[in-house]
Amino acid sequence: MKINTRYAHGVIVVELKGELVGGPDAVKLQDKIKELIAEGQRKVLIDLGGVPRINSSGLGSLISCLTSMRNAGGELKLLNATKRIEHLLTVTQLITVFENFTNEEDAIKSFG
Repeated sequence: MKINTRYAHGVIVVELKGELVGGPDAVKLQDKIKELIAEGQRKVLIDLGGVPRINSSGLGSLISCLTSMRNAGGELKLLNATKRIEHLLTVTQLITVFENFTNEEDAIKSFG
């Protein structure tokens, strides 16, 4: 999995490309979020548009990232979850935990 970050109107957008299925990729994402927290970033948007598949380990990684960000007083939201990922979030009821957006501009504005 590849991770790219960019700055957009006060929000760090973390773009993921590839499967999020646990193992080294999950650790890589968690490490990136911890690095952003250490840099003082508190508004993070994870773009899942390039993630074709996610499993329970990948979901666990997202939950860990959300928890780390909230513990640091920040916010973490999701962008462009595919229908498959959105369905998984719904089935696991994590859709009530994560804010998920289909439009980047709306997502960035939601951070306030």
